[in-house]
Amino acid sequence: MEGKYLIVDKALLPSYCEKVALAKELLDEGKAADVSEAVKMVGISRSTFYKYRDMVRDISTVSMGRHAIISMMMSHRVGTLSSVLSIISRYGYSVWTITQNPPVDSRANVVITLELGEDPRRLDSMLSDITDVPGLSKVQLLGMD
Repeated sequence: MEGKYLIVDKALLPSYCEKVALAKELLDEGKAADVSEAVKMVGISRSTFYKYRDMVRDISTVSMGRHAIISMMMSHRVGTLSSVLSIISRYGYSVWTITQNPPVDSRANVVITLELGEDPRRLDSMLSDITDVPGLSKVQLLGMD
């Protein structure tokens, strides 16, 4: 495996990872005066915070994550891709590329590259909305750059 980073669902991680990211957010936004206050607010120890603070980040705070690549298996039905594009537009993201393989057994793999602009924070919500589109299965975030 190349590189040292993985994108994983936070459900896979121990709860303290999300709490470290939340403590960092509280400090950055001035909602906590210092580390002691931030860790009390989220329920972790100072040592846990200091041990993981440089290794845990919320996806919305990563400045390089301005493009996303999503993959989905799509039924070959009229309006399915249009519904996905409508959701993307509603979130204010721009489509860079769409790559669709020819349908096999009325299903096609579609890969969409998005420009997230300055607000990638709602990407999770958008992916959840896309997952709910009838005729889609296996919606995945393949990567970000």
